[in-house]
Amino acid sequence: MTQLDPLGPVTIGAREIYDQLLQTDRKIDGVRGEVAQVAQAHGELVKDAADHEARIRALERSRWPLPSLAAVVSIISVVLAVISFIATRGA
Repeated sequence: MTQLDPLGPVTIGAREIYDQLLQTDRKIDGVRGEVAQVAQAHGELVKDAADHEARIRALERSRWPLPSLAAVVSIISVVLAVISFIATRGA
């Protein structure tokens, strides 16, 4: 029983292997460049997201006194109305 050659009559030389290796190396370099661009864009997006988060937090912090201020003003106006009512009834 003879063993068949899996490539048949095809012969691949060292030059063909070397050429394919160079071609693969060039493709990998291209992919590396694209990955670097994606990584840089991702870094910029992370910075932008952090900046937006900081801005939103600052807006939230500056907003909370408004309802408190409105409550204080309404309490003061009620107190003044009661005092005014008592003053006009007493006179």
